[in-house]
Amino acid sequence: MSDSIRLSSVAINCANAAELAAFYADITGGRITFADPAWATVNGPGGRIDFQTVADYTPPTWPEPTSPVQMHLDFSVDDLAATEARVLAAGATKYDVQPNPDHCFVFADPAGHPFCLSTWDDVHA
Repeated sequence: MSDSIRLSSVAINCANAAELAAFYADITGGRITFADPAWATVNGPGGRIDFQTVADYTPPTWPEPTSPVQMHLDFSVDDLAATEARVLAAGATKYDVQPNPDHCFVFADPAGHPFCLSTWDDVHA
């Protein structure tokens, strides 16, 4: 197994995943490849964007640096354990809450931005 990391998508938090996916599919010429009330995926000419419905979503105020987190990065990995060790050694912090620990780990980067390591490469493609 390898500890290589590949960007698989950008995931954007929002009030309604399907509605925001429809908007981005429209403006990018992409197509919605998955949608349910919690999650939606758009595959477009420039790559994949995922949308995650978040309860009590608050839009950001720009350019306010104290706005709530609105998106996180998802990275495809071959081996969660090996890659976890690598990102922890680089300065990441693993969150206590792990919604899908069989296939995905959630971390904070050194600045506090969340990101995911996942073996779900293109699960909704």
